[in-house]
Amino acid sequence: MMNDYLPVPDRYTNGMVYARCGHSGVMLPKVSLGMWQNFGHDVPFERCREICRYAFDHGITHFDLANNYGPPPGAAEETVGRLMRTDFAPYRDELFISTKAGYVMWPGPYGNWGSRKSLMASIDQSLQRMGLNYVDLFYTHRYDPETPLEETLQAMVDIVRQGKALYLGISRWPLEATRFAIRYLAERDTPAIIYQGRLNMIDRAPEDDGITALCAESGLGFISFSPLAQGLLTDRYLQGIPADSRMAREGSLHADMLTPELLAQLRAWHEEAQAEGRTLAEKALRWVLDHKAVTSVLVGARTVEQLARNLGALR
Repeated sequence: MMNDYLPVPDRYTNGMVYARCGHSGVMLPKVSLGMWQNFGHDVPFERCREICRYAFDHGITHFDLANNYGPPPGAAEETVGRLMRTDFAPYRDELFISTKAGYVMWPGPYGNWGSRKSLMASIDQSLQRMGLNYVDLFYTHRYDPETPLEETLQAMVDIVRQGKALYLGISRWPLEATRFAIRYLAERDTPAIIYQGRLNMIDRAPEDDGITALCAESGLGFISFSPLAQGLLTDRYLQGIPADSRMAREGSLHADMLTPELLAQLRAWHEEAQAEGRTLAEKALRWVLDHKAVTSVLVGARTVEQLARNLGALR
């Protein structure tokens, strides 16, 4: 398909802010595009295309994926592969594309977790789906309590040495395993540059568990996923559970999460946001963006309008 997409000339000066990722040379946009939801085969390609074009036109150079993002697993990477062919191939060197492996992807013992065989197969499959020679950042997506840490980490070292990834990241590992990983990777001249964890006004586990302090001490960036707590930190649930909401569908959000205490807190934050001239979502994103440990925040988007609203938190 002929490429008819021309990004706007002022995409790096029209409002986006960039931050250095730890002690690395990487500069990430403060708002990155997360593709966990809304980029699978259940969403029309043209909508995905519109969102990604808008993102890039507004300085979002970082697209965050994982092998299992969909539905079905692999579909989000296939969407990015198609977008690379139709729109973004001329701009590959401006893009920072990350992916991950560690959650269930295919049947059998090697389609999951952190064995060398699983990680090596996964990165090859991811590159094939996206039509790329390399990804900019490759994460171990979760801690594997059964595979030796050295095996998981050496596979990641070798993925960099084979030219399949430029940088390495750690996602959702516990504190001591993360400390070991940082040391192991640094000793092999393939240092981790970033930790991905869930940090928002409701869930502050990376602070409580010492992860953000370790990142600061070790020169890692920190990127927050689910900064809006999958929509809880918006006006979506202030009056209860809408019939067409993610919580009503009982997917990754469950109705019992919206306790009376949480609902009261959400309403209080909403009132504070209104007094500040912001929406609750803008307040929640601003809280993460202002956190001293945070390099970037991952936002998803169902529509261009939703992404535009989220970018309003930069103001």
